[in-house]
Amino acid sequence: MQNSWHGLTWPSNDYSRVPYGVFSNPEIFAEEQERIFRGPVWTNIALEAEIPQAGDYRTSYVGDTAVVAVRGDDGEVHAFVNRCAHRGTLLVRDQLGNTKDFTCIYHHWCYDLKGNLIGVPFLRGLKGKGGMPEDFKMAEHGLRMLRVECYRSAVFVTFDENAEDIQSYLGPDGVEFLDRMFHKPIKILGYMRQRIPSNWKLYLENLKDANHAGLLHQMPVTFGLWRNTQTGGSKLDRLKRHEIHYGYIDTDTEEDAISGYEGVQSFNDQLTLNDACIVDYVPEWGDNISSQFLSMFPGTVFQQFANTIATRQVRPRKTNEFELFWTVFGYADDDEQALRRRIMQNNLAGPAGIVSMEDGEAPHLVQRAVGHNPEGHSLIAYGGTGPIEDQTTVITEVAVRGFWKYYCELMDVPVARQAQAAE
Repeated sequence: MQNSWHGLTWPSNDYSRVPYGVFSNPEIFAEEQERIFRGPVWTNIALEAEIPQAGDYRTSYVGDTAVVAVRGDDGEVHAFVNRCAHRGTLLVRDQLGNTKDFTCIYHHWCYDLKGNLIGVPFLRGLKGKGGMPEDFKMAEHGLRMLRVECYRSAVFVTFDENAEDIQSYLGPDGVEFLDRMFHKPIKILGYMRQRIPSNWKLYLENLKDANHAGLLHQMPVTFGLWRNTQTGGSKLDRLKRHEIHYGYIDTDTEEDAISGYEGVQSFNDQLTLNDACIVDYVPEWGDNISSQFLSMFPGTVFQQFANTIATRQVRPRKTNEFELFWTVFGYADDDEQALRRRIMQNNLAGPAGIVSMEDGEAPHLVQRAVGHNPEGHSLIAYGGTGPIEDQTTVITEVAVRGFWKYYCELMDVPVARQAQAAE
């Protein structure tokens, strides 16, 4: 049975066939902002280490909505939509800073650190003329506040006051991941950002596709940081929306790699490094997991790639463009050697990263092929098309089907109703 939605058909209720038109329809993009990003989901918008003192703030996005996280005088983290309640002006223009209050540059409406309106110039006019109406009450015109919850060092927000709490949303595996990553205080090392000319969902597909990492990226395959011949797998939460994929270094031999990658250009044992420090992974979490990524629905990523640790925020801009924002950090007690290792290995990631630059190009190539000719469907079948469940191999894209399952449920795509009826 085929299900029509925005003129698109979903020929299978196991989420293994996705219509290409979902990546180029502006009506779908607008609906995603309302149903998903401003719906019952949580988004990481900052790390507490960025806003340690009262008045410290960090601007960010939830979907295409500009937001601000700020440390209040009460010591709590507050968040609000970055939009003046008067005429809709962008209120806070800097990425980071410290302030006693927020004043709009346009008409100088002033808000406290909780988003309450506390000042309006010429409120009652001048000499009996002009000003706001007599019934105007500042208490009724504060900023649009968001619900905030912090776990470990991460600041999460949601538009939905009835959304489940953040630990329930993450699930046991997600909580364990953040416990591991933030097991001690961190320090911010820097930021990176890039614009990628593709639909935001193509990047999420890429993140949840553990199989591609051992095929697209020659660097980690050739030098053993990540191979499909190594031990690894994927873990999903109960609703299949979040995914953690992980790999263990040194769990294959060169013979395994040569045999497994026979005829595949990703592996080239003729390549060498004059300085191998960029792939010199040093275990520091007590479990020998050399790479691990938490892809949190809809657009938050927590990354441990060798000894680099970072967050990534996927910020949709339009149907065929999104911004990817990286926050790179280390631990507060890193010695000089550990810090240099993190900074060196960060050359694997980021817009010009030896590995990550390919993750920016791959979604763009898909967008170029299907963005103006959305006929047809992708086939998502590595790992099988049966139940969506945890995987004990990285040669799988089952987690991609998990993404589409939850996406379809939030967007009320008919395929989700059919799938639920069949369960």
